[in-house]
Amino acid sequence: MAKEKHNGNVEFVNEKEEQKEQKKYSFKEVITGSILAKKSVVNQLPFIIFIALLGIIYIANRYHAEHLLRETVKMQAELDELRAESITIASELMFASRQSQVIKLVQENNLGLKEATIPPKRVKMKD
Repeated sequence: MAKEKHNGNVEFVNEKEEQKEQKKYSFKEVITGSILAKKSVVNQLPFIIFIALLGIIYIANRYHAEHLLRETVKMQAELDELRAESITIASELMFASRQSQVIKLVQENNLGLKEATIPPKRVKMKD
């Protein structure tokens, strides 16, 4: 609102300038960019920049969250695969360490070892 002071306490309002400032923006002004030169828009420029910055931060945050989610799914799949491999190896080791399997492998590889037929004896030491 454009006000002019004359003679101390009296204020005169320039109605033409007030109507110009309150006028709705036309489509042509928006397209040509002349709306950005208006005083009311220039006064709001810091707020507009702040909102744009918040939008950029929001987009970056969402991208980061989606990236972390993709990494989490990828790591979970890898963990499941490694867990299955661990179970498989443990069962193979358990099977291979059975006495009958050890005897069979020793005979196949001609290591010259024989199975003990006499049970072991316990040795006690005196103090």
